Amino acid sequence: MFISSITQEQLSEMEVAAFPGECHVIDADGPEFSKAISYLGRQRIIGFDTETRPCFSASQPRYGVSLLQLSGAGKAFLFRIKTLGMHSRLCSILSNPKIIKVGAAVHDDIKGLQKYAAFSPAAFVDLQKIVGEWGIRDKSVKKMSAIILGFRISKTQQLSNWEADELSEAQIRYAATDAWVCREMYLKLMVSERCSVPADE
Repeated sequence: MFISSITQEQLSEMEVAAFPGECHVIDADGPEFSKAISYLGRQRIIGFDTETRPCFSASQPRYGVSLLQLSGAGKAFLFRIKTLGMHSRLCSILSNPKIIKVGAAVHDDIKGLQKYAAFSPAAFVDLQKIVGEWGIRDKSVKKMSAIILGFRISKTQQLSNWEADELSEAQIRYAATDAWVCREMYLKLMVSERCSVPADE
């Protein structure tokens, strides 16, 4: 059984964890892109997330999705959508009903990606919509991962510039972690007993 919510104090006492595998940044069609699609196409469950350059004032234009992160157990791929676009082979992964894509608040992420190319999303799981079945009330990725996996993930890079010419190592690890941790949470939930009385939405 999981606790229903977690305090900031409890969070601060937890060890910080990050994606332990290989991170690959993909910004063009080519051999690396093909390897990424091949790997992802063989997965049964992948973690899913996107990053968008933040706006710090109302007068700033709203930016489109900058990065699409897809993660398996050992490899995470960060697709720079502003330069790569929503390639048809990427769309086919997101439309494949045989590959479960796990994220948090996925609806807005999908809408953002669909502004680049039309595709029909299939087999997406939104953790925020299902954790109540395990009695979990907290819905942020940081708190859900602490409750389900027992570690804390860093959010220090969340408001960084995702359209920088070069992504920093900290940005790359952060982005990979956000996708990977969603996959790990889903796998843990799938082998955990659900509550007889789900948490309120």
